[in-house]
Amino acid sequence: MKRLAFDNEKYVQMQSAKIKERIKQFDNKLYLEFGGKLFDDYHASRVLPGFQPDSKIKMLMELRDSVEIVIVINATDIEKNKVRSDLGITYDLDVLRLIDAFRSIDLYVGSVVIAQYAGQITADQFKKKLENLGINVVLHYPIPGYPSNVSYIVSDEGYGKNEYIETTRELIVVTAPGPGSGKMATCLSQLYHDYKRGIKAGYAKFETFPIWNLSLKHPVNLAYEAATADLNDVNMIDPFHLEAYGETAVNYNRDVEVFPVLNTLFEKIAGVSPYKSPTDMGVNMVGNCIIDDEAACRASEDEILRRYYQALCDYRRDMATEESVQKIELIMNQAGIVKEDTKMIFLGFGTMNSKEGGPFKTRDGGVMRLETLIKGINEEVYKKIQEKQKVPENEMQRTAEIVGLAALKYGDLSNQATKDYVFDVDRFISFEGNTGPHIQYMIVRIKSILEKYAELKGADAAKAPIRPAQSVTEKELQLELCRFGEVVEAA
Repeated sequence: MKRLAFDNEKYVQMQSAKIKERIKQFDNKLYLEFGGKLFDDYHASRVLPGFQPDSKIKMLMELRDSVEIVIVINATDIEKNKVRSDLGITYDLDVLRLIDAFRSIDLYVGSVVIAQYAGQITADQFKKKLENLGINVVLHYPIPGYPSNVSYIVSDEGYGKNEYIETTRELIVVTAPGPGSGKMATCLSQLYHDYKRGIKAGYAKFETFPIWNLSLKHPVNLAYEAATADLNDVNMIDPFHLEAYGETAVNYNRDVEVFPVLNTLFEKIAGVSPYKSPTDMGVNMVGNCIIDDEAACRASEDEILRRYYQALCDYRRDMATEESVQKIELIMNQAGIVKEDTKMIFLGFGTMNSKEGGPFKTRDGGVMRLETLIKGINEEVYKKIQEKQKVPENEMQRTAEIVGLAALKYGDLSNQATKDYVFDVDRFISFEGNTGPHIQYMIVRIKSILEKYAELKGADAAKAPIRPAQSVTEKELQLELCRFGEVVEAA
């Protein structure tokens, strides 16, 4: 059992208390930009054993009566059918998933913002779909010169042109299907409109990683860099925090780079900025709830290795760059997982290809997910069973699932890991030849023979004596069977 590194109950209580404190700092209205995953934060649970994947949701449940959810989606992402790589669904479908998920736990979803709206037909269609479901939809428009042209942005032609979200609660949680959706711009646009209405609302940012009060090269923070290697996120000392307070705090490059502009926007909207550094904007209490630093370090080192392996696999499939692989190699050196002069060797493996010769993909050219693959094989096996009509109708579906899984497992395992192979559904589900279904069929036949032996002889077949070979062929077969253990061990 893994050693616990994190006190989850303490975290839920401390985090909700910190957010309540921040709400009171303003006019009892706070826009909280949520970074990372609200649901199923498995990265956090891997690097901090004891952290529950739904901890952020539990924390929001503590504040349920004060919370209003606003989901932001970029109109360009709708138009391009942008897909979440972890879930394999488009951003617009994920918005619908998030709405259902929040509602199922009684968290109020107030509005959906379609950001960067410029008359895209697909965005109009999505807006109509949401409105038919009773969801309030707000449009935010592209602002020329964003984010540097502050005078224009903070004007009636900039934020003032955006539609205002009518909110009813004091904590507005702003989330999105993924990065680049426009969460921060939505928060700032709302601040502009609120101040015009005499409401002195505030803004804060919730990011789990990097953990500001751990060291820059702490394995937990390095594991975050490994997780975002493809985004070019880099942890760094917050220079604004150091200058303002004489204390080191860890933040990441994008927040540090945008802070001067963000600070000016705050001053333009509210007259004065409430924050002296990017770290000040955060409300993260994760670092205060680590109870075993050594366990957190070990878990984070394991995660860095896992991310390295994943990056190598993705690079082999043309889904990652060589640069992201090299970046994680550097992180492994910094974490002391490998020495600087250690040569990293990739043990190559083959790919699963289609009958046409290219990588095996979905019909629309996307990456084939395992659940989709299993479903497709089960359907083909079911058709074959229907043709044979040797299985009772009420057992066909279950039989198809069992045979389909065997076909997939054996088809993959019967090929050398280092070589490419062609994924041929017809060949894999065949009941003849070197296939999983054929082996299953042979096992069923053998069991039937053994059962008949027991019926005829009235004895357990497992206790039956082994007779001497009666022919050369029988002897060769017995000698071959004796090698079974050796073959399994060498496989």
